[in-house]
Amino acid sequence: MLDSRKREIRIKADSFRVKCKISRYGIIDLFKECERLGYKLLRYPLGENADLGFTVKRDNDIVIFTNSCSRLSREIFTLAHEIGHAILHLADTDSFIDDHVTINGRSTDIKEQEANYFAACLLMPSDDVGRFLDLEIQNFPEKGLSAMDIARIMSEFSVSFDMALNRLESLGIIDSNQKLRLDNEKTEKRVGNLLRSVGGNARLNVPGNGIDIPYEYIDYVIYNYNHNAIPKETLERVLACYQLSIEDISDKLIERSDDDDDELDDLIGGLDD
Repeated sequence: MLDSRKREIRIKADSFRVKCKISRYGIIDLFKECERLGYKLLRYPLGENADLGFTVKRDNDIVIFTNSCSRLSREIFTLAHEIGHAILHLADTDSFIDDHVTINGRSTDIKEQEANYFAACLLMPSDDVGRFLDLEIQNFPEKGLSAMDIARIMSEFSVSFDMALNRLESLGIIDSNQKLRLDNEKTEKRVGNLLRSVGGNARLNVPGNGIDIPYEYIDYVIYNYNHNAIPKETLERVLACYQLSIEDISDKLIERSDDDDDELDDLIGGLDD
């Protein structure tokens, strides 16, 4: 990626970030900021082996999905990655679907690399990382970083241990040998234990399993049901997310036979997976 393109991405990540509510260093709740800034956010636990996220332009809306079966820190990075696609790429492409390859940085697709770089800059901008190290890590220049320090960084910036290491290496704060040492220390002491030892956010290391479906999606689901695109069971599960039943929306439903309930869900992408 050219340095000039990286600069463009940093500018766009910073432009989004300044609209967010920030703690001393990190974004407090990227999920809330995503919705507040106009994106239609859909969170649902599709399963550990399912896709991690997608971004799609639907009419005048930008819909972002994240699989909440992921560890919360992974899901937050996925969301930042999808916001990157929305800001950088949706003018050229209508949708992006991301899995473990694209989110983990193993893809050779330049747009996936750009979305990952956007996410890193959004969640851990270099100036804020430097300020954190200067003000929060005592004697950092002399002693370097410990795994407990990385846990503090995790908790403040709402990122995973691995993402924190990758970002610190890319910024030239640690080298490959230091990264390997810290990774080994993580394996030995375990991330959950490290977070608890520093009073950090232990929820980052476990799946959130959150369900967040914008209310207007009920109309989308009803439309798909009425046009035989989803089975009754899927409609019932989506309505249950809103604490509604079939009876509550019966006046909006078109009569259909049971034989029509064999098709898959077009809207959610497969709640049965």
